[in-house]
Amino acid sequence: MSSSPSLEILVRDAEGFIVWNGPPFSSNGQPTPKNERVSCSSTKFSLDGSKFMAVKSDGTISIYESASLREVRSFTVANVTATEISPCGTYLQTFQKPTTPQEKNVSLWNTDTGDLAHSLYQKSITKTTWPSIRFSPDESSACRLATNEVQFFDPKNFSKGITSRIRVPGVAAFELSKTPASHVAVFVPEVKGSPGSVQIFGCGKDAESQPSARRSFFRCSSVQFSWNHGSTGLLVVVQSDVDKTNKSYYGETKLHYLTVDGTHEGLVPLRKEGPVHDVQWSFSGSEFAVVYGFMPACVTIFDKKCKPLMELGEGPYNTLRWNPKGRILCVAGFGNLPGDMTFWDVVSKKQLGSNKAEWSVTSEWSPDGRYFLTASTAPRRQIDNGYVKTSCYNIEFGILSASVGHSSSEQIEWIKIFNYDGKRYFKKMFERLYQVEWKPESPDRFDEISELLKSKKPVASIPTIQRPAAYRPPHAKQAAAIQAELLGVNPEGEMSKNALRNKKKREKKKAAEAAAASGSNNA
Repeated sequence: MSSSPSLEILVRDAEGFIVWNGPPFSSNGQPTPKNERVSCSSTKFSLDGSKFMAVKSDGTISIYESASLREVRSFTVANVTATEISPCGTYLQTFQKPTTPQEKNVSLWNTDTGDLAHSLYQKSITKTTWPSIRFSPDESSACRLATNEVQFFDPKNFSKGITSRIRVPGVAAFELSKTPASHVAVFVPEVKGSPGSVQIFGCGKDAESQPSARRSFFRCSSVQFSWNHGSTGLLVVVQSDVDKTNKSYYGETKLHYLTVDGTHEGLVPLRKEGPVHDVQWSFSGSEFAVVYGFMPACVTIFDKKCKPLMELGEGPYNTLRWNPKGRILCVAGFGNLPGDMTFWDVVSKKQLGSNKAEWSVTSEWSPDGRYFLTASTAPRRQIDNGYVKTSCYNIEFGILSASVGHSSSEQIEWIKIFNYDGKRYFKKMFERLYQVEWKPESPDRFDEISELLKSKKPVASIPTIQRPAAYRPPHAKQAAAIQAELLGVNPEGEMSKNALRNKKKREKKKAAEAAAASGSNNA
């Protein structure tokens, strides 16, 4: 595909952000900067990669055009504590600490005109409630969570106000489906002995008052939603703060699966006890991978009917990353694990390679599916290079509460880039690194990697799933055990050594008796 765009990487360190060209990098193996470094405190791309925002130290919020890195708009909003750019870069959303209940402290700005498109009041924000207004990936739908309901807006004209709403008493969280934005999932926690539930509703003006799918459960304090591409299935990780089996200090997790048409609602059949570490849909939306269980964790790939397709074995894993082209899966163990990475071609069922990336905080495939990026970024707990530092952060807002440490050397962070088969391609060290990410691009704009994989020799094969044995009723099992005890034959029909020895003795005795009898007859 001759029109394939070039890859770009945004890097933000203590001095600000810069954008790298590539990979592939120049002949000296080093990236070339696309712009002069710009001082800022945070940055974020829009989901489609057309724009990105940068919050500068003076409080100014700048919107840049990603292709040219030209600043197209800037906003100055006093006392801003949170910002968000919409998936297509059309809107900038800001949150200010409210001083009175009448003050509308959430503002939605049009990034092209700079006009205020909508505003509303919100007392506070958490990870569950921010951003206040959620958009579908193509910005065809917009909605927000209110008391006992989900409210919908016209993304092209917010002056219309609320265009429709779905009443759900006690709703605490929601998630719009991916493209097409046809459905919304809501979570209602358990209250006074009543079970919690996840429900799926249709979106739009003709939104149904009754859910198209519903799943109820007890012992649920929070959930994580994961829609597939195509908006036909929803995976729900249900978290409980308390594990009644006392096997885990961190509580209990269960993985549920629902389809929007209600044909499937139930638990995903996991073959090992323990937490669900990660679950990821492939980009085709036809299968998903789960890493689960007490260490060493298991990795299983399921189809859309929750039937296991293949097992990837066990290991110190807690992270899954699907290649944008769909056929390569990286299974890794980051965070407090050693950093092992294994790369699998799930189409040919072969292992392409493996490597390590210790202390990785972030990991992401390039849009073309040829490179895998990992990085060790701040803040994190340092125990390497003679440096020990513990930083305490407010989970909801990311505010540093306390920091204690001592150092015998400088704190070091890094960026590592690997090829699709796990071979390291690039490494760069930083004294302080805050953020690194690929510029988003549609994977459809890049060539397929199937030809690339044909020349790659696999290092291992995916083990096949053993088919379960035929069902045998209890009385048949007991009869087989009695037979084995009396005759020395196991249930599979094989004889033990003692039984075989006794059988030979009996045969010899019969042969001797037969010979003696024939001799007496001749006499």
